[in-house]
Amino acid sequence: MYWNGGWAWMAFVPLLWIALIVLVVWAVIRLMHATAGGASGRGRGWADSDPRETPEEILDRRYASGEIDTDAHTEARERLAAHRPRARRPDSAGGGRH
Repeated sequence: MYWNGGWAWMAFVPLLWIALIVLVVWAVIRLMHATAGGASGRGRGWADSDPRETPEEILDRRYASGEIDTDAHTEARERLAAHRPRARRPDSAGGGRH
């Protein structure tokens, strides 16, 4: 009696194992992303940094968290200031159109 429907189970069991493996891989990836927040504790993983954060804000955050010391912070601030594009000022001689 068992042999009449046995082929159906033989096809179903590998599909069940594949589904279980996919579920485990998905859960592991999900947990890795959730815990990849590191020391920040925010737990958002790869989306942890704000894309609108300026280099100065990143530097200040790293200094505040103790990743860099005062000398490194000061030197990096000076380098950033030297390479920061300056805002264009309107002509003070009055030669511009009004």
